[in-house]
Amino acid sequence: MALTKNERRLRIKSRIRKVVSGTTDRPRLAVFRSNKEIYAQIIDDESGKTIVSISSLNVKEAHGVSKIDQANVVGKQIADKAKEAGVEGVVFDRNGYLYHGRIKALAEAVREGGIKF
Repeated sequence: MALTKNERRLRIKSRIRKVVSGTTDRPRLAVFRSNKEIYAQIIDDESGKTIVSISSLNVKEAHGVSKIDQANVVGKQIADKAKEAGVEGVVFDRNGYLYHGRIKALAEAVREGGIKF
């Protein structure tokens, strides 16, 4: 039986999450991509707390631009917020998506913002 696109992503996601886990020293940067928006959050899995979160819905600069530019803006914003929260490095969780397009743009913007992967 063929898997749907979402079932395939969830299967890949579970395979990734077996290995990737955020600690207090290096929290996890989780990314979610919908058809219109992109969301990112930095999570400490040991305490089960979200340290920083942001989405393209909350950022005014992300409105009316292409989706790649939207991901760049969100990546820069989450990097700034992470610096304010004292986060220097993260573990990247691509959430089952291919490291390509919007996911790649967000990751590169976070790196440019000074957060280490």
